[in-house]
Amino acid sequence: MTEIDPITLSVLAGRMEQIADEMDAALFRAAFNPIIAEAHDASHGLYHRDTGDTLVQGKSGLPIFVGVMSFAVKAVIEKAARDGDLQDGDIYIFNDCHIGGTHLSDMRLVRPYFRDGALFCYLASVGHWHDVGGAVPGNYNPAATEVFQEAFVLPPVKLARAGVLQQDIVDILLRNTRLPQSAQGDLNGQLGALDLGVRRMDEMLDEYGAETVAAALEALGHRAEALMRGELAELPDGRWEAEDFLDNDGITDTPLKIKVALEIAGDRMVLDFTGSSPQCAGPVNIALPTTVATAYVAIKHIFPMLPANAGVMRPIDVVVPEGSLLAAQFPAPTGGYTETILRMIDVVFSAFAQAAPGRVVANAYGTINALSLAGRRKDGRPWVMFSFYGGGHGGSPESDGLNHGNAPISTATIPPMEILEAAYPVMFRQWALRPDSAGAGAHRGGMGAVYEIEVLEENGAEGFLFGERGRFAPKGIAGGGDAALNIFSFEQDSGWEHPPLASKMRGIKLRQGQAVRLETPGGGGYGTAATRDARAVARDVARGLLTAETADRDYGTDWREAGA
Repeated sequence: MTEIDPITLSVLAGRMEQIADEMDAALFRAAFNPIIAEAHDASHGLYHRDTGDTLVQGKSGLPIFVGVMSFAVKAVIEKAARDGDLQDGDIYIFNDCHIGGTHLSDMRLVRPYFRDGALFCYLASVGHWHDVGGAVPGNYNPAATEVFQEAFVLPPVKLARAGVLQQDIVDILLRNTRLPQSAQGDLNGQLGALDLGVRRMDEMLDEYGAETVAAALEALGHRAEALMRGELAELPDGRWEAEDFLDNDGITDTPLKIKVALEIAGDRMVLDFTGSSPQCAGPVNIALPTTVATAYVAIKHIFPMLPANAGVMRPIDVVVPEGSLLAAQFPAPTGGYTETILRMIDVVFSAFAQAAPGRVVANAYGTINALSLAGRRKDGRPWVMFSFYGGGHGGSPESDGLNHGNAPISTATIPPMEILEAAYPVMFRQWALRPDSAGAGAHRGGMGAVYEIEVLEENGAEGFLFGERGRFAPKGIAGGGDAALNIFSFEQDSGWEHPPLASKMRGIKLRQGQAVRLETPGGGGYGTAATRDARAVARDVARGLLTAETADRDYGTDWREAGA
């Protein structure tokens, strides 16, 4: 292997990150559906030719894809080895979440990159398609008991052979969606991003040579591992546990436990999820690739300077019990994976807070509140508005939590209401911060939000919600208070009603002029409320973030004098 100097390594690391970033940007600009174009629910990266390990990932895509896409590439490597027909110009496509992680809405494209006739690495693109069939428009079916009720399941197949697009595969994809134009646009965007990645790789290897770039990729993995070991060695040895709960699985109204034991010994760490609930009937199960990837996301939050490289996970063992909802077997439903991985991150943070509270923040709001509204326009055309919604982030050792942020599983953005109103027959009656939603603390949590969405289409609409945190509030740490619960309500002729399962419901019939309302949680507080600056409390009351009654209850009455 060629020796590589630190300066060249740094230059090539930046060059490869730029390639992934450009691929992200190319898809965001070309995609038809707002979940990719506006919310950036997609990702691109470079992956090892033999193992599928993540080498580089774009900074604009979702962090959860860093880990799961390596499983997707491994699946393609295994299929190519079985078939024995891998060629330059091949492109594989699939959405099977039990193989590639996350859920069936995420369409994965994997392309081998060849140099001088030899396989050099893999390029991959993943994006959340707007609709992939199934029983519920938008694919978040809270009542699913198997993946076939969530979406069309596609195993790894060749979309292109030696550069020739297989139109039969495209035809199958477009026949299995309510929105074929959107799917066609997103597919073309992903293909374009992969083409761009090939061109940029060609340019880089032309300039530096394949041997030097390969040496850089090898060195980046070793450097990531060394950085992770160095971080762990600075922490105290010990074992700490934490647990939290999901409201239910959407089928049976029974809480589901997510438990972790975190153990640090020298420069190694174990995350052991033994004690988590068994695989359940409903769609909050997640496949093993998703669980491993989520552990990486949690670690990346705690150690933000670490690179997006598989080497980070070499000193970390992730223990997942067989038969648990964190290692679900096909065809278990997994559509609501986002809710489960958010709870995983919460428990890792809560456990880590016992070891090094200065490294973590309190729990964020803990649900994406996947809401779909769907129907038909007067001319018969179907419409599907799927989106996710924000809430408060946890207080930190340095500051209050972020108000109305997106979930900590991603760098995605919440689609603007102007975009949603322009694309769909809806009107937002309200889009505002939710007072009194944050956990109290020396540094309070961020505020949740209130969204009220009215249906304008005269044919009405049907609503579907897949959320969480309706029964178990986001937790504070280091003595901080819990945040408010998630509240969903929908308008009927009899008035406002709530789901029997608190955070999940399908088949909500809405007439023109009726609305749904989300009141999302804030973040948990950090540190004891008694130590919060009274002037900060007075400022929150003056700004309408906190009512006087809640301020008196959580912080005492000293703030009244401070605000005088």
